[in-house]
Amino acid sequence: MGIVVKWGRERLHFPLPPPNSKIGQLRHEIAEYTQLPEQSFKLIHAGAVMKDDSAPVSAYGIKAGSTIALVGGGEPLPHAPSKASSGRKDREPRTEQSTIHQIRTELDKVRSTLRPDVESFLHALTPTATQAQINPSNAASAPLPKPVSTDTGRSMSLGADMEQEHLRLGELLLQSLLRLDAINAEGEWEDARRERKGAVKEVQGLLDRLDGGWRGRLRS
Repeated sequence: MGIVVKWGRERLHFPLPPPNSKIGQLRHEIAEYTQLPEQSFKLIHAGAVMKDDSAPVSAYGIKAGSTIALVGGGEPLPHAPSKASSGRKDREPRTEQSTIHQIRTELDKVRSTLRPDVESFLHALTPTATQAQINPSNAASAPLPKPVSTDTGRSMSLGADMEQEHLRLGELLLQSLLRLDAINAEGEWEDARRERKGAVKEVQGLLDRLDGGWRGRLRS
């Protein structure tokens, strides 16, 4: 059993590299397969951005069956407007607190918009079992999320509509991971780095739940 690299809508399968193999070698193999420049994308596993190409794959806990998210691929990263387009006022200098606020704002968007959609999607896949998995302590008292519906108002069927919703949610979560990774936490900003790491881990966990529920539906 190898590893899976999730790249947008694609799920690419690669052999499991040896534990002492370098991240740079894995990046090279992925770049050759996808025809992407090696430094144009980032690899994320279990909420951690694998930036150190000289580190062994074992340092990031990669094992058989692991899923690695590929984000970037040459698309321009979000950037701040230039002085010419930002009006007469100069932009305020970045601080650790403003960086933390930026991270929390991105995470709040995921929690308020994407997480409810993911939980509704999972509930539509398994109406009885998924609710207990989402919140086992409150499964008996919490109201069930509404099933995802089509434009006709009917519950989404386990077909093309569900597949499109899975792709939509997966792409939006990957975009959020890319935006979080683009937030630069300066070297001495320990709190900002901790906030970003926690946010990436939470969004990656939501993406893993989404993909896990979809794979479970395909096996059933």
